[in-house]
Amino acid sequence: MAFSRRNFLKYAAMSAGGAAIADTPFFSARARAEAEGGDVKYVPTSCEMCFWKCGAIAKVKDGKVVKLEGNPLHPQSMGKLCARGQAGIGQLYDPDRLKKPMIRTGERGDGKYKEVSWDEAFSYTAEKLNAIIAKYGPESIAMMSHGSPGDYFTNLLKALGSGNIAFASFAQCKGIRDAMWELTLGHKPATSCERVDLKNSRVVALFGTHLGENMHNSQTQEFAQAVGNGCKIICVDPRYSTAASKSWLWLPIKPGTDTALLLTWINIIISRELYDKAYVEQYTVGFDKVKEAVAQYTPEWCAKETDLPEADIVAAAEELGRYAPNVVVHPGRHLAWYGNDAQRVRAMAILNALLGTWGREGGMWLPPKGKFPSFSDGAPKYADPAKPPVIKGNFPFAGGEGLTQVVRDTIITGEPYPIKALFVCGTDMIKALPAPAQTREAISKLDFMVAVDIMPSETVMLADVILPECTYLERHDGLFKIESREAGVSLRQPAIEPMYDTKPAWWIASELCKKMGKPEFAVKDSWEARMKRQAEAWGINYAELVDKGYVSQPGTFKPYITTDNQPEFKTDSEKIELFSAALESHGFDPVPKYEPTEQPPEGMYRLLYGRSPVHTFSRTINDQWLWELQRENEVWLNKKEAEALGLKDKQLVKLENQDKATVGPVRVKVTERIRRDCVYMVHGFGHNSPSLTKAHGRGADDQQLITRYKVDPITGGTGMRVNFVKIIKEA
Repeated sequence: MAFSRRNFLKYAAMSAGGAAIADTPFFSARARAEAEGGDVKYVPTSCEMCFWKCGAIAKVKDGKVVKLEGNPLHPQSMGKLCARGQAGIGQLYDPDRLKKPMIRTGERGDGKYKEVSWDEAFSYTAEKLNAIIAKYGPESIAMMSHGSPGDYFTNLLKALGSGNIAFASFAQCKGIRDAMWELTLGHKPATSCERVDLKNSRVVALFGTHLGENMHNSQTQEFAQAVGNGCKIICVDPRYSTAASKSWLWLPIKPGTDTALLLTWINIIISRELYDKAYVEQYTVGFDKVKEAVAQYTPEWCAKETDLPEADIVAAAEELGRYAPNVVVHPGRHLAWYGNDAQRVRAMAILNALLGTWGREGGMWLPPKGKFPSFSDGAPKYADPAKPPVIKGNFPFAGGEGLTQVVRDTIITGEPYPIKALFVCGTDMIKALPAPAQTREAISKLDFMVAVDIMPSETVMLADVILPECTYLERHDGLFKIESREAGVSLRQPAIEPMYDTKPAWWIASELCKKMGKPEFAVKDSWEARMKRQAEAWGINYAELVDKGYVSQPGTFKPYITTDNQPEFKTDSEKIELFSAALESHGFDPVPKYEPTEQPPEGMYRLLYGRSPVHTFSRTINDQWLWELQRENEVWLNKKEAEALGLKDKQLVKLENQDKATVGPVRVKVTERIRRDCVYMVHGFGHNSPSLTKAHGRGADDQQLITRYKVDPITGGTGMRVNFVKIIKEA
């Protein structure tokens, strides 16, 4: 099925401009199909081109998906989809997709496989896993995942008796944020989307949060509304990002000094009595200790440390205080930067508390109190793992998710016990984890590896068994709890039947449960039948959900604090803990302190990385539609540095890091939009898998330059912005 760039851009423009459906107060897939007539149907579902879980509507004509658009009823799409969401069709019809189960026949990494039946693949996998369990115990099996497949394989591993389950979303992304906000307020600042009330904000402060480039759909829409409403944007970023271009004040901070700025703002807010006194008195503990601790962080000192004008530092803090509580310091998402990140995140949470933003209009809305009774569908409880899982390491606030680098280290060292088998579900480990050479070493030490994925990434093509998952447009998933300003439920349902010999992840994991002698943990019948039972347990009309794609729970729209709607803080004190006794009890600073980070050596630049508005990490680079929009990345370099090096815009160069790791060639983007002491690349390019015919060899792989990382001692997050590169002119 061929799609032209012109048609894709036309559809993208329709969505961005707000096609007629976006203004429709009521949506019914059935009624719309009946009105159009012919062999056309509309299927509401949930997008998985990223992890925002936008509500999408697939138009199917003559058995083919011909268009995707946003569901106007769903709060995370609001009638629109980004370019990635509309390009789900490109993923569906990608000729490079994995098509049949395969078993490796050659040496690991040489790409030699034979196609087999599902039964043969399952039997072979069960035989290998049973032998490993018999020799090393069930704890010798681990999983790394990102996205919905991990839910089903978590069930498989726990059924087998293993707790070694790790998600890159924790240690490499948002785990630090979630753990520290829970510690401080008793709540994470987000489920799928952050609880920031942008459209009603008077001032929004962003710390390295690239709204408009990460393209989190509803949040980007609300950011545009905020700018249109006259909201003042304060953008703290070494790079003049898309968000910075909308800012009232851009603060091009020296990388690694964000905590210094935050603590100085806290000092200004307190010393000039700009904080919300009534809110602090009623809802927080530890104010006096924070006041004493931050007194040392003066604007004059901060200006020298951050390389920012003192007047701008003060002006930004005063503007936040002036408009509080209708302001927000955005909690961010990817925060694994320097290895001391937990205390920076704590400072952001404390600043929001002092400004009284939690539960206030224009600040952060309260978590909705949805009614979602526990639902196991009659499955038995898991037995306790035979040995304690190793995934968290010695990190007291690692939260409920695993730490990928700890699992990797355990595979390499065999300590405290061997991990010999690994499921890799929906993630390209080599592209996701720092120090990719260590990831390759870990894979080489495995006795057995199973990959469950849609595309043949480099990691997938190192597996012993490859199990092809169908795309999100060909399967059921969910039900999904949606917790925005209100509580609701959405679902994923197939627009067409699975193509080739691919299967949904729920079915793959369920069949493996049966093959491994754990049928009691398998799905009883079908996932859709299970979804119907879950909807009944939750009091949701399943037929209505199928027709609309999203159903809200009545009476849950209570985003702000009122006399009758008081916040609940799930902490020991039942208040916001500005001073953390829990941190103190583990030997950590109970109030954040500033710790300087290592600066680039002479002739080198700190490597920064980020997102593209038309790609999701490395997952979408091979998508025909999105590949046409951006085929490769560039390295941003300050104009004065380029002149000193004799480089011109678009010139090809190579990058070499402090450990002599080299990538390239890659084109230089010569710009005044970045500081002189750093360079910037969009993450996800430079694929090494020849099976990805469009993405292979395109652009430069920033991950190959992230050979070093510093681990946050509180949460175990991997700080990855601690690598430095030099530019080699002769590419």
